[in-house]
Amino acid sequence: MSTHPHGHLTESLWRQAISATLHCLTGCAIGEVLGMVIGSALGWGSVATVVLSVALAFVFGYSLTMRPVLRAGLPLAAALGVAFASDTVSISVMEVVDNAFVVAVPGAMEAGLASGLFWGTLAASLAIAFVVTVPVNRWLIARGRGHAVMHDYHH
Repeated sequence: MSTHPHGHLTESLWRQAISATLHCLTGCAIGEVLGMVIGSALGWGSVATVVLSVALAFVFGYSLTMRPVLRAGLPLAAALGVAFASDTVSISVMEVVDNAFVVAVPGAMEAGLASGLFWGTLAASLAIAFVVTVPVNRWLIARGRGHAVMHDYHH
């Protein structure tokens, strides 16, 4: 196995990227689903629902990142900095891809919470966003950026 200049094993970059993207997907999915459910239940339009979903995806994504960082003893401001540095690009890519897909599927936003079209589209959007975001995270990690900044805080 060869070593990358940043000390990561080259063979594990894809594994690290998949792990980072699954972490991102968890926070994004919680925020995304919650935002879509709230927006749909309140009868909001697509734009307001997507804005809420994106905002909640960032809140939950950053919150999940901050838990181990705060446990490692970093103060809140420093933990926020780590969360922003490690997850902003990943969450942004995931949110652009999954929301673009949901909005692009005819009738999905208006289908309602009892609809298979709504839930199927939402699930497909997250799966597609995952596939698109893994190579982005691999690229970031290979350069010591993105989720690579979290390595000192995982115990």
